[in-house]
Amino acid sequence: MRAWPAPHLPVVPGEPISLRLHDVARDKVAPVEPEGAARLYVCGVTPYDTTHMGHAATYVTFDLVGRALRDGGRPVTYVQNVTDVDDPLFERAARDGVDWRDLGSEQIALFLEDMTALGVIPPDHFMGVMESMPQIIEAVQRLVDRDVTYEVVEDGVRDTYLDLTAAGGLGELSHLDRETMLAFSAERGGDPQRPGKRDPLDPMLWRGEREGEPAWDAGALGRGRPGWHIECTAIAMEHLGDHVDVQGGGTDLVFPHHEMSVVQAEAITGERPFARHTAHQAMVAYDGEKMSKSKGNLVRVSTLRSEGVDPMAIRLVLLAHHYRGEWEWTAQDLTQAQERLKRWRRGLSTDGGPDATGTIAQIRVAVADDLDTPAALRAVDTWVEQSLATTGDVRSAPGELARAIDALLGIRL
Repeated sequence: MRAWPAPHLPVVPGEPISLRLHDVARDKVAPVEPEGAARLYVCGVTPYDTTHMGHAATYVTFDLVGRALRDGGRPVTYVQNVTDVDDPLFERAARDGVDWRDLGSEQIALFLEDMTALGVIPPDHFMGVMESMPQIIEAVQRLVDRDVTYEVVEDGVRDTYLDLTAAGGLGELSHLDRETMLAFSAERGGDPQRPGKRDPLDPMLWRGEREGEPAWDAGALGRGRPGWHIECTAIAMEHLGDHVDVQGGGTDLVFPHHEMSVVQAEAITGERPFARHTAHQAMVAYDGEKMSKSKGNLVRVSTLRSEGVDPMAIRLVLLAHHYRGEWEWTAQDLTQAQERLKRWRRGLSTDGGPDATGTIAQIRVAVADDLDTPAALRAVDTWVEQSLATTGDVRSAPGELARAIDALLGIRL
């Protein structure tokens, strides 16, 4: 699957700084220290109702991770999946009376437009489930071969599950108690109440073919389709190898999705940890509730763009909130971001200005310090206020600062 076009990434003068990022498993901010190129895996969309602000916040956050790593002198290999085979997609297509593949294609195209508009650097590998089916089947078979799976047969249909007791590692990422795990599993795509499972939390790896559902031939596994978590395990391992440096997504993916995808990978390789850092974007609310497709309380990037909102103002709204803090989208936030964007553009459109060396360093330090984007924005605000209030004598300063803002924050001015 082809991703969107890559934006130009200016070179920033000054000394690079290594990224420090919060790791969920260790519950602390720690240096990201790749061995060679940084391997970044971020869970992608299920292509319906894209791209709302929860999506946008996630992909802008991990765009900043990639920018900070590159600025620190690290090449980055970035992989993102698309869950184009999934029950919610089938259900939405059935509701709307359209083919699920057509709905997926339409929404993926819209997602690409939104990411392009927001200035997000595209993944090196942008992989759908359908095109990754051979790798997914191979991953399931490797787990079968390691004797950490079992089958549940119902009405003659075989489903393959991971045996978490045999695989080990459950809870090492999320640190949740069992009661919370069971509740989240039921809410987030699991089937803890299903009879015949060895443990209610065991995730499905391969779902045997049912009438009216899409299915693929998987050899000894039988015809069927993958469970949700195994797609990310397989796609990440195919394109990044036996470990990733940063695994990312929204906080609603910590359990069960990221927990299970990590446990599966570690069961295949026999090595831990699979993810050296697992970082998560906090939830974005609207009208008092978490913004979600199931609730329908969505603010979409494409809707705002169609109304003439500058995508850079949308990005500034996202950057005004630290990625680990929950927040709520408001019209006031957008208005403030639009005013900030106009002010920045005025301040950076002068023939000279105050020396920008210190401001560029402040932005770099803030971004490298667990993506402290609010501090980075305040640093730019201060420089702009000085530029508008005085006649600066450094001719190159506005251009240097504009390029740094573009490279480190992804804001085109």
